Amino acid sequence: MKSYLFFLFLLFCSVNFAQNTVEGSIVEKNNLPVVGANIRVVGETAATVTDSDGRFLLSTSLRFPYELEVSSVGFKTKKITVASKKQLIGILLEEEQNVLDEIVVSASRTPERIFESPVTIERMGISDVKKTASATFYDGLENLKEVQMNTSSLTFKSINTRGFATVANTRFMQLVDGMDNSSPLLNFVLGNMVGISEIDVQSVELLPGASSALYGANAFNGILFMNSKSPFNYQGITAYVKYGQTSQKAAGTNDFVDYGIRMAHAFDKHFAAKANFTYMRGTDWYATDYHDRFVAGRDRTNPNYDGVNVYGDEVSTNIYNVGQKMVASGAWAAAGLPSGFAEYLPKENVSRTGYNEVDLTDNKASNTKIDLALHFRPFGNENFEIIWLSKFGFGNAVYQGANRYYLNNFFMQQHKLEFKGKNFFLRGYTTSEDGGNSYDMLFTGINVNRAWKSDEIWFGTYAANYAGVYGNPSSPLYNNAAGAHAYARAQADVGRLMPGTAAFKAAFNSVIAEPDVLTGSRLVDNSKIYHSDANYNFKDLIKFAEIQIGGSFREYQLNSHGRIYTDDNGPIHYNEYGAYTQLMKKFMEERLKFTGSIRYDKSQNFDGNFSPRLSLVYAAGENKQHNFRASFQTGFRNPTTQDQYIGFNIGNAVLIGSAPDNLSRYSEILPVSTAVGQSYAAGTSAIMTGNEAYNNSYTASSVQAFAAFAAANPGNTPGAAALLQKTAINYVRPEEVKAFELGYRSRVKEVIIDISAYYNIYNNFIGNANAIAPLYGKASNTFDFASGAPTYSTNPEVQSLHALANGNYRVYQLYTNTNVEIKSFGIGVGLSRKVYENFEVGMNYNYAEFDFDQAKDPSFEAGFNTPKHRAKISLGNEELFKNFGFNISGRWNSDYKWESSMIDGMVKSATVIDAQMNYRIPSLKSTLKIAASNIGGKEYMQVLGAGLIGQQYFVSWTVNP
Repeated sequence: MKSYLFFLFLLFCSVNFAQNTVEGSIVEKNNLPVVGANIRVVGETAATVTDSDGRFLLSTSLRFPYELEVSSVGFKTKKITVASKKQLIGILLEEEQNVLDEIVVSASRTPERIFESPVTIERMGISDVKKTASATFYDGLENLKEVQMNTSSLTFKSINTRGFATVANTRFMQLVDGMDNSSPLLNFVLGNMVGISEIDVQSVELLPGASSALYGANAFNGILFMNSKSPFNYQGITAYVKYGQTSQKAAGTNDFVDYGIRMAHAFDKHFAAKANFTYMRGTDWYATDYHDRFVAGRDRTNPNYDGVNVYGDEVSTNIYNVGQKMVASGAWAAAGLPSGFAEYLPKENVSRTGYNEVDLTDNKASNTKIDLALHFRPFGNENFEIIWLSKFGFGNAVYQGANRYYLNNFFMQQHKLEFKGKNFFLRGYTTSEDGGNSYDMLFTGINVNRAWKSDEIWFGTYAANYAGVYGNPSSPLYNNAAGAHAYARAQADVGRLMPGTAAFKAAFNSVIAEPDVLTGSRLVDNSKIYHSDANYNFKDLIKFAEIQIGGSFREYQLNSHGRIYTDDNGPIHYNEYGAYTQLMKKFMEERLKFTGSIRYDKSQNFDGNFSPRLSLVYAAGENKQHNFRASFQTGFRNPTTQDQYIGFNIGNAVLIGSAPDNLSRYSEILPVSTAVGQSYAAGTSAIMTGNEAYNNSYTASSVQAFAAFAAANPGNTPGAAALLQKTAINYVRPEEVKAFELGYRSRVKEVIIDISAYYNIYNNFIGNANAIAPLYGKASNTFDFASGAPTYSTNPEVQSLHALANGNYRVYQLYTNTNVEIKSFGIGVGLSRKVYENFEVGMNYNYAEFDFDQAKDPSFEAGFNTPKHRAKISLGNEELFKNFGFNISGRWNSDYKWESSMIDGMVKSATVIDAQMNYRIPSLKSTLKIAASNIGGKEYMQVLGAGLIGQQYFVSWTVNP
């Protein structure tokens, strides 16, 4: 009760502390309003920005007189003395070379000059949104220093910084008006599908690297803040419409439409409201990579082909074992074949004929976003404001994880209630999602195949036809393995459902509507997140330093109905909480700024962890224009809900989370082939759970070595067995990082310089390990071949070798930590200046590298997935001549290795050029823009398995109030 009364006291103090409020306007030399200019009180952190009319309202606890400092990109910083509330403040800004001295909030959870930020920070403001040549402002973020974009779909793009990139990026956090934008079920951000409209963007701030000390365990690789415009400051109706085309060799040329409207109105000084609506549709980038996933150079003529964007061919079995089973059951004799013919079957795997991805999706991409907000100021000013915000997003996209998934009519909504003031905020929000008609394309291919012919019949037909022609001297295919395989496949495929036919469509619709992976592919999801967080800044109560406290609580309600998680019997509930404090103090005539913070986080299944951060910023030079920064922090990342509770059958493997209660909840029954195997298993099937995956399995790499040795040395089973390694991994636990960063930001002879360097040391790095569990027998590192010979009915260790040799095993992807220390390091350099009149040029370069001794943990995939070199450049002029501007941007990256649970390989280097030109029509308060992405460029890839990215051209018309 005492703590509750104390919080109310703080809240009361923050609202009622004596305040002085002033208002004014800011214009440039042509008497046009300067939008988004930063105004701050000198000697205090109170700050605000101008609205679309160049007006501002600012409150401070300082007594009159005091100074205001006004800054904006492209203008000289100006100071003005405010003597009283009645003073009419009209400020004329003079143009200057690019200053980049804007106000940011995210780095320290308090307003500060970007030059004073204790860590690296990138920012995109209103003017930057207007200048971008990309199809959306979100796409345009790729041109910021440090940003790496991973495109899975036209409407699904994932941002990453500082390595370990993936589409399903659980290391990177995205906050939209303070709300975590990640999926409740999957724990990663779905791009901008439920984000923010470009005409409602106030600012975007990016913090690369670990930010756990202030923002919790999920802010491990970086955090993106997207802040929308207040209806008090930005009123009226704004609308835009874009029309263009996408072009790709595989998909052809297709229309692209994007339009939106924003309506905002302040009814009086107490109440304001806004609404946004955006809609986009187009044709997705076709994914047409038909290389084999595992063997370079293998194509469809290979009997065991498994294409990257081909689904259904993952079903594979040893064709020799099929023949032996048919002989034992009498099916071989029923087919009219001599039993000896079964020996002609090769002891190799054969896969079913799959379907191309383009035949299993309509390739339509769309996104609709709606948000509604109500703002109430009880005292008529921004010292205390109550906000209700509802956001809705739905659409179609392709998400790539272990497989490729078509998010069809996917729906996600967020609702927030927030109380905020000058020195505090208290918010709570909920996020919920509905998978709609989404489905797994791999299982769609598998089960469309099974709908017209079962695996048993298909492989039996294949085996009988192969042996019938290969072993028959009168056959033209006698002793012709390649010809016999082709003939056998053609016979097995008789009656195959062909894309485009009514029969195929009927089977397809039936499969995608069924969530059971034995017959269907639908993804079911009704998961939720409940989150609350609060922050209080004591700056008006404590003067010797700026001190903040805060905390958060989150509960997950996982509900995939057993399709993705082990929640067959009801939702899984899981919670986490944290608290932090920060102290900031300036010394040496405000040249040296010290910031120290520490956060404690506790997750339900793990011990709590502390995350401290220390930083120093020193402003050298007569005008404090040379800013040096250094920071150190330790951070940690809790295992995600996937790491702990997933139980997802992806066809050729099962993903198993390592929460102890999860292992027993996952269970499946698998068939056992060969008579000997069935005798060892004591039946024709075996029950497999997550316990077998973690506690009775071999590392995948050692099984591959075992198989290769056995094939090259028939009969030398002891030699092959000596290569096996029993899986010995721990259940997943929190990952830790020690992060060091140095930086320098300055303006030297009209050139803005921003240099940063980081060095990270990771321990208990979370990743995946592949394991193979025998359906019978006991995994071991040693074998006694004398015991129980020759039947080995009492020797479970040797029985496991029989299981591996005859395909009686299950492949698993495990979630664990590596004991090997991983290090990453990088350098970033950014330069910008005005080179001639209003021409502005900018360039940046990033170097990234990591160090991991793969030999010490051969089954572990770190997945750095980041180019070693990236370079970006831009040239623009907002006023080339009256009302006309343009911008050109280019980027290049070196090739890099891509590792994922779906596919490993190399992503080729790419060069991309985007451009736009715009013309303002003041009388209509509108702007026309013509833009193109990847002009004349070669199609390129950012994610192995996703479609190649082609060109995009469009024209847009935006009307501002």
